[in-house]
Amino acid sequence: MTLRIGLAASVMRTVEIVAIARGAGFDLLLADTEHTSIGVGDVAQMCIAGGLAGFPVWVRAGGNGPDGLARLVDCGAAGIVVPHVDTAAQASAIAAAVRFAPVGRRSIPSPLALHQFRPTPPRTLVANAEPALTVVAMIESAEGVAAADAIAAVPGIDMLMVGANDLADSLGHLGNLDHPEVAAAFAAIASATARAGKAYGVIGLPPALVGPYGTAHGASVVIATNDVNLLFDGAERALATVRDAAA
Repeated sequence: MTLRIGLAASVMRTVEIVAIARGAGFDLLLADTEHTSIGVGDVAQMCIAGGLAGFPVWVRAGGNGPDGLARLVDCGAAGIVVPHVDTAAQASAIAAAVRFAPVGRRSIPSPLALHQFRPTPPRTLVANAEPALTVVAMIESAEGVAAADAIAAVPGIDMLMVGANDLADSLGHLGNLDHPEVAAAFAAIASATARAGKAYGVIGLPPALVGPYGTAHGASVVIATNDVNLLFDGAERALATVRDAAA
């Protein structure tokens, strides 16, 4: 399976971040509405720009409830990432909200960015939109690990993605991603996705753990970093370089 590496948008809310992510060579952009001030209007602009450029923009929802998910998908998200999914019932509600019948109950929307907003017959709209969407359930708790097999088996869920820091915190190892219990949890989630024939992804890992916790378990998506981390990393390196040169 081809590995795709993504960048998360946490601070930049305009289409420039889509161009930057694409130009830098990332494979996708994740617009984060959970921990940031990015709103639905910002999401729509990013998704439209990404769609026109042939560059997928995924959106992380603000919570694990089904309310509002279809609206984010209608904005043109190529993937909807739902945080803190702890049970199969939650996963089923998510799939119902964003998948069309017979898998879900998503309402037939107005013309979509997928069709450049051209009025489209409902059958054509559903036939084109359904396979274009990736639905991702984030596993970020001990409860989610225990239910990983049941969550992965839910029709309409395409991927389980592990949120590294919240998972470690839930297991009682805040900030200690190297702990054996954390490593075992990643392995258990990856195994659950494999048994279900679904995809596996990771977010929040330091580079040293991307291999053992991610690609060694078959991860097909790695969200490598976010825009503000890149800004600080680059700023600190540039400052150190200039100071050394000035000295």
